[in-house]
Amino acid sequence: MEIYIKGTGIISPQKTTDNSVFLDEIVTHDKDVLSCVEPAYKEYINPIQLRRMSRLIKMSICASKICLKEAGIENPGGIITGTGLGLVEDTEKFLNSVLDYKEQFLTPTSFIQSTHNTISGQVAIALQCFNYNNTYSHRGFSFESALLDAMLLINDKDAENVLVGGFDEITEQHHSILKKTKWVKKEKVNHLDLLNYKTPGTVDGEGVSFFALTGKRESGTYAQIKNISTLYKPKDFKEIENHINKFLADNGISKNELDLVILGLNGNSDTDGIYYHLTDAYFNTNYAYFKHLCGEFHTVGAFALWLAAKSIKHQVVPEIAKLNKQNFVNKPIKNVLVYNHFKNINHSFYLLNQ
Repeated sequence: MEIYIKGTGIISPQKTTDNSVFLDEIVTHDKDVLSCVEPAYKEYINPIQLRRMSRLIKMSICASKICLKEAGIENPGGIITGTGLGLVEDTEKFLNSVLDYKEQFLTPTSFIQSTHNTISGQVAIALQCFNYNNTYSHRGFSFESALLDAMLLINDKDAENVLVGGFDEITEQHHSILKKTKWVKKEKVNHLDLLNYKTPGTVDGEGVSFFALTGKRESGTYAQIKNISTLYKPKDFKEIENHINKFLADNGISKNELDLVILGLNGNSDTDGIYYHLTDAYFNTNYAYFKHLCGEFHTVGAFALWLAAKSIKHQVVPEIAKLNKQNFVNKPIKNVLVYNHFKNINHSFYLLNQ
């Protein structure tokens, strides 16, 4: 497929809204959850409309506008998003009001805004876009499903360009629940040194990512998305190796031609084993990682896609994202493989080239 990234709009726990810079200034978070660095919304959204918008809606509309502005697109041929949990804050707000007011005198705003497809709808309203609109919620495959739909839409000539995004948020209540499930580390950690804690659990994160995809290469194009693939519940490391071999072979490339492999290491000693296996016994190239910057969440693959695309466009990997720095070799970045898994259940692979 001839699919190209023409623009990006990323709101994350790092300063990523300015597309002219690339992780030049790193934000350190003191809490055990990484929350987004939010922009000045009034620059992108009418202040009167802001009053009724939840935090995630504001971030999504803002990120989508940043993305389309960079791509030079006013009205995309489709809007497709993926989310693992949808609008958690609005869902909690509505359920708490049900309890507080004994199921009476409830305002409908939180309920209306709590559905998973709210973001796609709100972005479409903000852009006055009445084209194809869809939302996927497939746990760890949510963003990948949206991305695949967008790629097929362009490949089948049903749209010239598509706005595709992934979003998830973390709230205090949701974070407290995750801590009880042992998904979050018990001890206080410095997220920038995440891989040094050889213990179970990781750090929570959140993010909103939008990409403008087109079917032709133009000036300012970030990279080509050669293909994507997913794997559900592999039984062992060998099955993952075989899947990577077939994925690369199907796209006419060998593992020795990869200039960079971006891995989803999250500091969880229970699930990071496959990543270390691949770096030690399978690949022989440069490596990068990213979850120490944004945390772990269902659609974190979108942040990894952004990191890969920016690395190709700028021909550099930020120092903070380099893995095994002592063995990192400076060379042109043409072919990049992103491999990430969510809870060792949903495994996803993106192949990008220059």
